[in-house]
Amino acid sequence: MALQIYNVLNREKVPFEPMHEGKVNMYVCGPTVYDHAHIGHAKTYLSFDIVVRYLRYSGYDVLYVQNLTDVGHLLDSGEDRILKKARQAEAGPMQIVETYARSYFEDMDALGVTRPDISPRASAHVPEQIKMIETLLEKGNAYVSDDGNVYFDVRSFDGYGKLSNRRLEDQEAGSRGDVRSDKRNPEDFALWKIAEPEHILRWDSPWGVGYPGWHIECSAMSQKYLGDTFDIHGGGVDNIFPHNECEIAQSEAANGVDFARYWMLVGTLLVPDEFGVPVKMSKSLGNFYTLKDALKMHRPEVLRTFIITSHYRNPIVFSEDSLDSAHKGWERIYSAVRLVRETMRHAPEGEAGNAFLATLDKTRQDFVTAMDDDFNAPGGMAALHELTREVNILLNSEQTVSKSVLAAIDNIYRELGGDVLGIVPDDNAAAGAANAEREAGLIRLLIDLRAQARAAKDFAKSDQIRDELTALGVTLEDRPDGTVWRTN
Repeated sequence: MALQIYNVLNREKVPFEPMHEGKVNMYVCGPTVYDHAHIGHAKTYLSFDIVVRYLRYSGYDVLYVQNLTDVGHLLDSGEDRILKKARQAEAGPMQIVETYARSYFEDMDALGVTRPDISPRASAHVPEQIKMIETLLEKGNAYVSDDGNVYFDVRSFDGYGKLSNRRLEDQEAGSRGDVRSDKRNPEDFALWKIAEPEHILRWDSPWGVGYPGWHIECSAMSQKYLGDTFDIHGGGVDNIFPHNECEIAQSEAANGVDFARYWMLVGTLLVPDEFGVPVKMSKSLGNFYTLKDALKMHRPEVLRTFIITSHYRNPIVFSEDSLDSAHKGWERIYSAVRLVRETMRHAPEGEAGNAFLATLDKTRQDFVTAMDDDFNAPGGMAALHELTREVNILLNSEQTVSKSVLAAIDNIYRELGGDVLGIVPDDNAAAGAANAEREAGLIRLLIDLRAQARAAKDFAKSDQIRDELTALGVTLEDRPDGTVWRTN
């Protein structure tokens, strides 16, 4: 089965056919960098990380663009998020932007999220935004109000509402501070705003000193780096209206062609409220979790496993129970990986166990079938769990398994669990230090000393070595063919 994608634009799953064979141009709405990233960001950007990883695994050349919003994203009060944070912190707006942009990438790196190929900033692309606004004015899709603000006339674009399935006559007036008396229609949205004297972020424009609205940045930057039409547009479902809807209207009105061919939107991450009811995060409710806090409590592979347990289009509830379940699921897989790698150290050469290679072929086939079905990562994870069950049966039997077969098992874990899902680290990453191999060598030395103590019936010494390794987070497992270890 060829890759199928659920296209939000027409509400159905359709075959994926990129504009140019073998190449995928992809744009994802990035964060507004005014605070530390939270676990909701993990849900969105880890989901698209797996999409990009799988497309590349499938042989596509992917150009991945994800913007950073550092101007123009307004609160319902009409106040710029960046400026509000700057006032609270008594810092300059660009200082706020730099601080939290670095923080965002640090968190994404720690989570194993592949960096976008291009991460353009809204403030660095004001000329492109001005140019697109001028085009919309020339075509009659925008107008300058008596107050000097520039608005998009939503009634000039017949397709407004096609992504969110909202009819114009049913829409509420304005959003994000856009309800203004100088509009022609209450639903019109701002392309350019004249800056008040106290507004720090300001640029010269044909309409006076001001700053761009929020929606225009993504249209201008995606056009600059991906062209008038590109393959995949991604983002969170919360932004389907008004942001994504406005992107489509202004881009297609300006360029006269389709904007994005496939729309992929990620479901919301929820957290339990004081009564255990899943709700959106809120600092006022005390259920707000930054990624930095989450990464202090859980391994990045466990957080990735938790996100993967739900299909990217579905909501997911962040709770200690769900994280505990994700940890146990990840531990089952990684314990098998460590068992394979340790067994491989002393396995014989030859072809013993070659029949198991058919199981690996089936695992890869099941994994690809799942992922080709709209990037069904939970299905891909199920294929790895089934492989893990078969691997444990194989290695806990008395059957001899050659080094080449064990290497093939390890390779499929690295390929599917590591390269695509990002939940299977190599040994160095698992130890988290540059001297990981030296640490592993010391553990094996202690295991050998313990074996000698057991052979000499010095069980007190044997138990002491085992207990002290356990206290250090190293679990030993005595097997008929020797002792293997894993880190907790």
